[in-house]
Amino acid sequence: MDNAAIEDMFAVLGPVTIKRMFGGKGIYCQGVIFALEVDGEILLKGDEQTAPALEAAGSRQWAYDGKGKPVKMPYWSIPDDAFDDPDEMARWVRLAYEAALRSRK
Repeated sequence: MDNAAIEDMFAVLGPVTIKRMFGGKGIYCQGVIFALEVDGEILLKGDEQTAPALEAAGSRQWAYDGKGKPVKMPYWSIPDDAFDDPDEMARWVRLAYEAALRSRK
């Protein structure tokens, strides 16, 4: 996904910064990373408060292969319904940013 499309997706938060990292991209708002782009897929930050809702909405938790076993990361796929509904997308984006803020404490 190109940077302009990512910026549009997260416009509800205001300006975002996109930095290359680990072969993908880190997506930041006000210096806080709240989303990733990995292999063309956008992943949203989740935590113990938001993970149940993400899972219930059909999201899957991102994991990478760490020495032969999967390592789960606190990032989740965007629920499919959000791609067709700007209000739903805005909801998930805000929740991801809030989870990122909580994780900083």
